[in-house]
Amino acid sequence: MNKHIGSSFDDFLEEEDILAETEAIAIKRVIAYQVSQLMKSKKLSKVAMAQQMNTSRSALDRLLDPQNTSITLQTLERAAHVIGKRLRIEFA
Repeated sequence: MNKHIGSSFDDFLEEEDILAETEAIAIKRVIAYQVSQLMKSKKLSKVAMAQQMNTSRSALDRLLDPQNTSITLQTLERAAHVIGKRLRIEFA
């Protein structure tokens, strides 16, 4: 009998000890996509965005890299401010 029949994918990831890592990557991909799309809609280049965020282009590249989960709240807040959004983080 297969122990995974009837269980959720989250249960499987939890059993494999990779749920938190997988969720972090998924969240980061969404953030990177949203920031990228908002930059396009506002016609902001990476250089202009980095300048307005008072950061380096490489820091912005890390923010836009969907695989890089090591970004700071400060970087997220600066990006949100530049693209005219508010950063909201909550526990669900």
